Amino acid sequence: MADVNQPRKFGCIYTPDEAWLRSRPDEDILNPDLPIIDPHHHLWDLPRHRYLLPEFLADVGAGHGHNVVATVYLECGSMYRAHGPEELRSVGEVEFAAGVAAMCASGRHGPTRVAAGIVGFADLTLGESVQPVLEALQLAAGGRLSGVRHSAGWDDDPTIGNSHHGGGPGLYLRPEFRAGLARLTALGLSLDAWLYHPQLDDLVDLARACPDANIIMTHTGGMLGYGVYNGQRDDCFAKLRTSLAALAQCPNVTMKLGGMMMRLACIDYHNLPSPPPSAELAEQWRPNIETCIELFGVERCMFESNFPVDKMGIGYRSLWNAFKHITAQASADERAALFAGTARRAYNLP
Repeated sequence: MADVNQPRKFGCIYTPDEAWLRSRPDEDILNPDLPIIDPHHHLWDLPRHRYLLPEFLADVGAGHGHNVVATVYLECGSMYRAHGPEELRSVGEVEFAAGVAAMCASGRHGPTRVAAGIVGFADLTLGESVQPVLEALQLAAGGRLSGVRHSAGWDDDPTIGNSHHGGGPGLYLRPEFRAGLARLTALGLSLDAWLYHPQLDDLVDLARACPDANIIMTHTGGMLGYGVYNGQRDDCFAKLRTSLAALAQCPNVTMKLGGMMMRLACIDYHNLPSPPPSAELAEQWRPNIETCIELFGVERCMFESNFPVDKMGIGYRSLWNAFKHITAQASADERAALFAGTARRAYNLP
């Protein structure tokens, strides 16, 4: 992934301001024994932002943080091979993640099994020709490959920031993409889907057309709150809810809850004197998250950190506290599903 620090307010990833994050004292951990599987985080080494295993483990805070027992690594264009066929260069990222997973499985880096599941990238528009790429990813992952992410986020407003593998509008409607998805499904692998709320009907169409595919929608449905969508929260939320209601009727779709710090843009993390407390963030996110839980049920929803992207506006400890605030009235079984059980099933983790 290229370094995308640019002089605009939202729509791109910024290097977190560590001093700003430290300006609010650490919160006490809520429900510290609750097991968590973080099903969405990245590791990268950008020119102005290194976020590799030591940085992630420092955020997780093993021994004095939340009880994060395992994680799923999500592709982000990191550590691609420098040479070889273009379609196979993404194998380098999975090789990298598998190395991290092996290090953490040794127990020498603490109790968290980082990258217990790995989601890589393969260009599904290759259709049936994607098969050798998928097989190479499986081999590189050493038994840890859960699936691939091929993002489709696209908007004609240039301030939005389109997905790095998007390729224009209607990606999920293309027959060649669906042919590639069929090969992915036949191998028992999942598709991490990512697109914006005005595009959700494309995902509904895909899920209906490919009922055997295990599709995991990220970032609470991808509601946008900046660019042309600035000041349109009520209208955007109404459209989001309508589309999510249709998507929830597809039993092969699971929803990840989180990833709203940048795209929803409800917190002005550039100008606040310090990060918001978790209780305040919980109230900002509650309508979107509770809508997803209502529509999909706890067995098809899971919380995600989306770190280090969401670290632009909140620390890891406060982020998970916010999710715990939102689910304060949930039963123990419901919390167990939302914080770990659904992730374990959706990504086929041991």
